[in-house]
This record gives sequence, structure tokens and C-alpha cells, in this order.
Amino acid sequence: MNASFIDTNVVIYSLSQDQMKQTIAIQLLAQNPVVSVQVLSETANIMRRKLGFDIASTQTVVRRIANECKTVQHLSFNTLQSGLNLSANYGFSHFDSLIVASALETNCTTLYSEDMHHGLMVNQTLTIINPFK
Repeated sequence: MNASFIDTNVVIYSLSQDQMKQTIAIQLLAQNPVVSVQVLSETANIMRRKLGFDIASTQTVVRRIANECKTVQHLSFNTLQSGLNLSANYGFSHFDSLIVASALETNCTTLYSEDMHHGLMVNQTLTIINPFK
């Protein structure tokens, strides 16, 4: 599978006033990537707390993103265990390690994220790409 996984920052940039980043984010979303429940949860939190969206608008955006994505990956105990191992092996923060673990669980080959190490290959199968670089 050559699916891609998107991090929360990509989703948030699809709502951005920055035209360049917004265009890139929308193009990535149009490719039906994979997201996790964590990404959708973080998106809702940022929309509410930092961007001032109301509940109804937040629900609409989160639902739209979920519908546009190929898969919405759920977090499990195995995801947590895998994330902890990734954190130990690669030095990821806890929440970044859960994103990487979810991407690996869904057999994605690319993880688009502005916040992680651009070009890093994880477990010889997943490459992290900063699409805004």
C-alpha cells in the first residue's frame, strides 16, 4: 500500500489564511490520506481553543475531514505500546509517537508532518515528509 498519513498540522493548514500552506494541505487531503482519531481530536481542540471555532463548525470540519480520508485509524493498546517503543528508539514525543505508530499500523509509506524530522525513515518503511519545506 502506498497510502499517506497526515498529521494534525496539515489539517489545520487547510483552514489557514496562509494561501501557500492552505493549497498544499488541501491538495494532500484531496489524495484521500489516512488519519487517526488522535489527529481529528487534536484538530478539534486547536479549532476550539486556538482558532475560536464554535462546536457546530468544529463538528462539521472534523466530519468532513473524516469523510475525505481513506481511513480513520483508531488508537488501541497496541498503538500505545508501539508508540512507546518508537519514542524510545527515535526520540519522538509521546503524541508524535502515537501518530507514527498509527501510520505504521495502516501500512502507510509517507507521513506528512511539519513538526517531525523531515526525511526520516522509520522502521525502513515510513518516510516523514514536511510538505511545507
